[in-house]
Amino acid sequence: MMDAVLSGPYWLWIVLGVALVGLEMFIASFTVLWFGLGALVVGLILLAAPTLGLPWQLLLWLVFSIGFAVFWFRYFKPRMVDKTKAGIPREAVIGITGQVIRPPREHRRGLVRFTTPVLGDDEWEFICEDVVAPGDRVAIREVSGNTLIVHRRG
Repeated sequence: MMDAVLSGPYWLWIVLGVALVGLEMFIASFTVLWFGLGALVVGLILLAAPTLGLPWQLLLWLVFSIGFAVFWFRYFKPRMVDKTKAGIPREAVIGITGQVIRPPREHRRGLVRFTTPVLGDDEWEFICEDVVAPGDRVAIREVSGNTLIVHRRG
């Protein structure tokens, strides 16, 4: 009797899949989602093959769940761009102020620290025509490669 309940209705798998996908909204770790999608696929397969036994259902659920997870972590996640480091136009950082932590010397650039990352980093080497000391505030005037050109902020 129990085997008939577990192996027959496709809707049990669909309900399980929807519940797991819904649970992902509260967990937000991209772990439960793949099990939910696997359950939804098994529910759809049971629509076409309603006599599929429970061991096959469980095997398909496991295969699809692992397959979705591997596909995500191997294919999609590495290709996602970190929006804090890319896509920000360099012009958008003009005027942002930071604090000098190492002033420039004759053959060495200075180092400035920002409270929030600028173009993906919170410390940058800089060039400044003004005389600056540690603790002075400077503002970005221009970005030149991996170096900022700054001016002293009053």
